[in-house]
Amino acid sequence: MEQTMEKRFDSAARGLSDRIRKCLKGLPADMKNQTQELRLRVNRPVSVCCNNGIYFLTRNGRLACLPEDDMVLAGKEDLEESFRNICSYSVYSHQSEIKSGYVTLCGGHRVGISGTAVLRDGQISGMRDISSINIRIAREIPGAADELLKMLKDTINAGLLLAGAPASGKTTILRDIARQLSSGINGNMRKVAVVDERGELAGTYLGVPQNDMGLCSDVLDGYPKAEGILQAVRSLSPEFILCDEIGGNDEVNAVVQGLNAGAGVISSIHAGSIEQLMKRKQAVDLLRTGAFGTVAMLDGYSRPGKITGIYRAGDLLAEIDGSADSDRLGNARGICGVA
Repeated sequence: MEQTMEKRFDSAARGLSDRIRKCLKGLPADMKNQTQELRLRVNRPVSVCCNNGIYFLTRNGRLACLPEDDMVLAGKEDLEESFRNICSYSVYSHQSEIKSGYVTLCGGHRVGISGTAVLRDGQISGMRDISSINIRIAREIPGAADELLKMLKDTINAGLLLAGAPASGKTTILRDIARQLSSGINGNMRKVAVVDERGELAGTYLGVPQNDMGLCSDVLDGYPKAEGILQAVRSLSPEFILCDEIGGNDEVNAVVQGLNAGAGVISSIHAGSIEQLMKRKQAVDLLRTGAFGTVAMLDGYSRPGKITGIYRAGDLLAEIDGSADSDRLGNARGICGVA
């Protein structure tokens, strides 16, 4: 069921210490609607990150543009209490997430955690002395993918790689693509398998997706992406496989198997620009699988969800290989259209 951004803000804030949560509760609805992240750093002001900048929380529940005397400082006890809340008072059950530096809250809110790494045999096995917490508020925006799907039309059947910097709206758009494809909003209903390793896309809680993934989506919650893709191919006969932030070798191999099974693959990757994307081996390996016919480039943090360019994967590979002629190079650099 769709939630307002104000409710999503309050849902994310429940992971914080009681003292800080009470200060945040009184913020006006318009500020809650604009908030992207809530940040706690030990002995530093509580930060509220919005589309138009960073603000500091005051003890009377206001937001200040510059540090003030009555700012709310996050003490060590606030970090410890928040960490316990985020882990539902069961740190052990979240160890696999914690060692990767994040925990996902109910509703799909992603919590980044920094602290002192605990090593075992040279590998990170956990974290102690938590020094900062960043809650990225999950956004469910019906229609977020409208512009992109209108541009792509039927070319999405050949696969889509959605590229953008952190907080550029990749997950929000992926979520809406799943909803629209599986509900037949722009055509026939399509079977969509959502491999949701971190729980950010569907926000599944006790087996029930908290976000609207459409009528014909199957959610594989908590599955490592490579295993989830293979599971989907074996048992769900998907027309599309959708997942977030793909790129490991096992995942690349799984994408190839998904392609061989006839499924279109829709995924995202971190890249601040098309030039950065073309220089990343991980991205080039993904393009070479042939699973992604199109690459869509998102703008940055200040304009989340804004499409700045759509590119044919074959033209990008030709440029990477140094074999693009002038016409193909123009198509690869074409903005806001499928050449």
